[in-house]
Amino acid sequence: MGGWRRIRAWAASMKRNTLALWIAARDPRTPAAAKLVAAVVAAYALSPIDLIPDFIPVLGLLDELLLLPAGIAVALRLIPTVLMEEFRAAAAQRIARPSSIVAGTIIAVLWMAAAALGTAWLLDRLD
Repeated sequence: MGGWRRIRAWAASMKRNTLALWIAARDPRTPAAAKLVAAVVAAYALSPIDLIPDFIPVLGLLDELLLLPAGIAVALRLIPTVLMEEFRAAAAQRIARPSSIVAGTIIAVLWMAAAALGTAWLLDRLD
């Protein structure tokens, strides 16, 4: 398997595991400690805010390359294997579904509103 294929496979498994952890965090059968770790890891992975901003050369990618996989590994150890297999299957089904245009539109509108408010605030400070 080529280098790019391995990277793509790794990225796909990270995406599936992140979604599976989000599902696990919301499932009542998941142990409390695992639920907490899964929720924190999934929220961090899905959040647009990084511990180390991506625009910082090399260091900006460390959270995606080191912290996130480590968090996923810890969460996976805390969740029973049978449950995790079920959550992964559910995540794979959700990934295969088409994305929501409504959700994408709402997120885009929120980002535009935040940009407009930020611009207005900045212009107000410059006057």
